[in-house]
Amino acid sequence: SITWESPSNIAAVKYWGKHGVQLPMNPSVSMTLSQSKTILHFNYRDTKGSAPSFEFFFEDKPRPDFGERIRLFLRRMEADIPFLKKLDIRIETRNTFPHSAGIASSASSMSALALALASLEKEMEGETPEGGLFLQRASHISRLASGSACRSVYPGWALWGKNEVVPEGSDEYAVPVNHILHSAFGKMYDAVLIVNPGKKQVSSSAGHAVMNGHPFRESRIAQANENTGRFMKALQNNTMPLFIDVVENEALSLHGLMLSSQPGFFLLHPNTLRIIEKIRQKREQTGWEMCFTLDAGPNVHLLYPESLREQVSGFIAVELLPLCAEGQWIDDFTGKGPARL
Repeated sequence: SITWESPSNIAAVKYWGKHGVQLPMNPSVSMTLSQSKTILHFNYRDTKGSAPSFEFFFEDKPRPDFGERIRLFLRRMEADIPFLKKLDIRIETRNTFPHSAGIASSASSMSALALALASLEKEMEGETPEGGLFLQRASHISRLASGSACRSVYPGWALWGKNEVVPEGSDEYAVPVNHILHSAFGKMYDAVLIVNPGKKQVSSSAGHAVMNGHPFRESRIAQANENTGRFMKALQNNTMPLFIDVVENEALSLHGLMLSSQPGFFLLHPNTLRIIEKIRQKREQTGWEMCFTLDAGPNVHLLYPESLREQVSGFIAVELLPLCAEGQWIDDFTGKGPARL
């Protein structure tokens, strides 16, 4: 049995659109979270020549829909990890956060699975998992399972995709960028404001697919590359106004791309817009350096530095929680990455 816990992440520069085998249309940058994690138990045994079996349980219950996705992924990985064909596999997972809560569960769950597979490879080879090459391998496997998952194998901030700013950046796997960060970004808070906990009407996979024929596809690639450079400069130089400008521009651009797709779709909620308006108004009134971002859904992520912890907590409680579904929110912050348990 191999057990890993792996976190989700929130992207500042968004991954939207792909080509080939899970390769990104544009670079992306994200912050790994701390409290929003998947714990995965990967149990295996030799089939001893019989037909391999597969079982999947989510929070102690069989989930055929999730399980089938994972089973098909493992089948695809057999060409790269041949000994999977000879194993009976039982996978058990649980999340520390509610499903459909505005947190990317595919990033945490698929990175946990990839870390288990990378560990299994090392064990089969009689080696001990260690260092950057192990995480790079886990990031590569994660990317094949769910694109954004490849960033979750690293602590702090990670970048995925070729770009002109970070030479070691790759489309095949993510790379950590903490070595160039200003210390002010060592711990940022992410208040996940749950406007609507229901399932999205359009999946992220479907959203990525419509980018192939999107009229603004080339413009988006150029914008993401430019914003990656601007964002890395903000992280390096502790330029919060630039940080805020890029993060909010990326969030609104993501949903603008959805609106202008063919067919177009709309994932925001009226209270999403009310929360955004309140965040911008409060920032203008107080000068607090905080900002919002959005994933492919209606829930709002409020990003702010540790220095504003007390003030922003009061603002959330008084002005934002009344706009959340039953006052639901998740209090999260920059994480230290996955861990083998």
